[in-house]
Amino acid sequence: MVDLSSLRPFEGAVKNRKRVGRGPGSGHGKTACKGQKGQKSRSGVSIPAGFQGGQMPIYRKLPKRGFKNPFKKHFGVFNVSDLNRIDTDGTIDIQVLREKGLVSKRFNLAKVLGDGEITRAVKLKVHAASASAVKKIEAAGGSVEIVSPYTRSTDTGE
Repeated sequence: MVDLSSLRPFEGAVKNRKRVGRGPGSGHGKTACKGQKGQKSRSGVSIPAGFQGGQMPIYRKLPKRGFKNPFKKHFGVFNVSDLNRIDTDGTIDIQVLREKGLVSKRFNLAKVLGDGEITRAVKLKVHAASASAVKKIEAAGGSVEIVSPYTRSTDTGE
């Protein structure tokens, strides 16, 4: 009869852990599997990734190409057809878009693109919009307000 007390792991599935530095009888004694001498055999060794023993690292030898713009704006994009899923009366801004899952939390700016159709009038406040998106929203009776990404809210909550 098989019950929980009779269950055993497969042969070779469980191994004893390697206990190093516990004398010559353990098979891992004396140098504790670290070899004879050198930096990696010493205690407290911490070699950073990419360190090549004082040799000039490869990432410093290779040429750098291109330009990384530190001021690049990253937009969370969504389409006009996605606005049909939002059943909010009033203005749709980036907070509403985040709540409904159309724009990820990691984006501070939102841009609407013109793919798809919109069936109702919406009032939209976004940081950017394509020309086709503005045309479709205004044709449905809605409006698009472009908010500058450079203005900060001065609301102190009083």
